[in-house]
Amino acid sequence: MTTENTALLLVDIQNDFCEGGSLAVEGASNILPVVNRMISEAEQGRLLIIASRDWHTVDHCSFQDRGGPWPPHCIQDTRGAAFHPDMALPDTAVRVSKGTGFDTDAYSAFDGTQLESFLRRHDITTLRIAGLALDVCVRATVLDALKHGFQVELVSDGCRAVDQQKAPEVLDELRAAGATIS
Repeated sequence: MTTENTALLLVDIQNDFCEGGSLAVEGASNILPVVNRMISEAEQGRLLIIASRDWHTVDHCSFQDRGGPWPPHCIQDTRGAAFHPDMALPDTAVRVSKGTGFDTDAYSAFDGTQLESFLRRHDITTLRIAGLALDVCVRATVLDALKHGFQVELVSDGCRAVDQQKAPEVLDELRAAGATIS
């Protein structure tokens, strides 16, 4: 599926979602060899590489103390919000920050980021996607990408779910929505 109109989109591979983080996804660091291989392949093919990140304010609406479902995580300019240090993200990668407002949550990399228009300006038609967490932000990103008319290849070995038991169900949902699962 790799063509010059393909971009690699890595979703929220941040310290707070990995082992030791405030909202750690079990086995998250196991995706890093797959993700780093994908980055290397994208660099060799001179493909656009995009990395989304949660970039929350200190008092974000998704946090439990504000009535949200999650503990504080990925607070702007903290170690937890940083991309995982073992991810070989090149300096040339485009960083997309989401969930930046106090009172607006964002799960998809497309939520309030103008990512769709950026991809269109660069003639991107296909996205290869991997990241964290499969059943939350990756799911939302894939569904939005499909809704916006992009072809999607989801690399399942490059994802982990908050609830690993729901992973097969999520993959089935995304396949049924039109994503290719590899």
